[in-house]
Amino acid sequence: MSFRRKTLLALAISTATGAPLALASQAESQGFIEDSHLKFMTRNLYWNHDRHGGADDRREWGQGFRLDYTSGYTQGTLGFGVDLSAYSAIKLDGGRGYSGQAGVLVPDGEGTKDAAGSAGASVKMRLSNTELRYGNNLRPYNPVFAPADARLVPGTATGFWLTSSEWAGLDLEAGHMTASKDFNSTNSDDDFHASYAGVSTDTVDFVGGNYAITDNLSVSLYGSEYKDIWRQYYANTNYTYSLSDDQSLNFDFNIYRSNDEGRKLAGEIGVTAWSFAAAYTVGAHTFKVTHQRINGDQPFDYLGMGPGTFHDSIYLANSSQLVDFNGPNERSWGLFYDLNMASYGVPGLTFHARYIRGTDVDGSKMDPSSPYAYYADSEDHWERDLAVGYVVQSGPAKDLSFKLRQATHRIGNGKSDVSSDQVRLIIEFPYEIF
Repeated sequence: MSFRRKTLLALAISTATGAPLALASQAESQGFIEDSHLKFMTRNLYWNHDRHGGADDRREWGQGFRLDYTSGYTQGTLGFGVDLSAYSAIKLDGGRGYSGQAGVLVPDGEGTKDAAGSAGASVKMRLSNTELRYGNNLRPYNPVFAPADARLVPGTATGFWLTSSEWAGLDLEAGHMTASKDFNSTNSDDDFHASYAGVSTDTVDFVGGNYAITDNLSVSLYGSEYKDIWRQYYANTNYTYSLSDDQSLNFDFNIYRSNDEGRKLAGEIGVTAWSFAAAYTVGAHTFKVTHQRINGDQPFDYLGMGPGTFHDSIYLANSSQLVDFNGPNERSWGLFYDLNMASYGVPGLTFHARYIRGTDVDGSKMDPSSPYAYYADSEDHWERDLAVGYVVQSGPAKDLSFKLRQATHRIGNGKSDVSSDQVRLIIEFPYEIF
């Protein structure tokens, strides 16, 4: 998987579930209380999505709070512990008539709630370097099942989650998930969704892992089943070649295969989606070129945890802020640029830009009864994303972060989406109480 996805996975496991980046051995346990942690985070999010062509705009502003307690494990051959979470979302501005559309705030049927909260818990046990969790605050993060943390509070799942690092360089996991809580919901008993099809299931299973062959070469394999919707398989190869102390090349290849399953609630599915990215890093600068293809008469679809929401189970290179360039038979190219200002004496300041163009979207071979039958023939579009971020490096406000993201999407020919502009401002402050 790509460096970006590896980082997200590490953060998801470490901050949301309390597990360290590499699973600690039960033999190293200091005790239930001794190894426990209590973390608090505030997140302020302003979301302004200006949609063109008469489509409804989406504007919301809110404040989120998150409290995560992760216990250590009891000592002994088999250790036991608990993880507890509490979330709240407060409305600062409902968007003057546009509330409830962005997924930032919690809907109440007539708009959005002024304040909403939820809580979750899981029990866990550990043997050697293998952990098993059961509860309703689980946040696996992998190519086939990745609840997002892109609003005020994260999405979470209910079920069993097994992770294992018994062999050096090999990280394995499996999950059986039976319910979800979306990032704009307080209900932990919702179904899982196929985001683009708009159909739902109450069970998702996955298994897979990542193997670091060397420090510079890794491979990943995953499989999942969304009951009565699809079976999905994923593979990745990621290789970094060092040219010098401050120069390197990175090559990242991702491929998915999705086939309909069971009662075929999303209709017939037979899609192969792949992407290739080549990046050159020199000092503070990274330049990347990407190519992505969708081979199939349906789009590449992935996890939703509520009607109309999209999560992160798409590791294709051109999946972007507004669109995924995943239409049936679509071809897309992208140019990326990243700048880390630490090399220029401003650590914590980063800049990102990308431009992606997609063509050849072909919905003409779609079964008219398919829930995906909203694509035209020969659709094309492009997206430009800009982002600037800063993380405070020291002092009382250490780790306070600011990120401003702007995206522009334009339709050349098509009906599956609309042209739009979006601005997001995210201010976060994580604090480890103990």
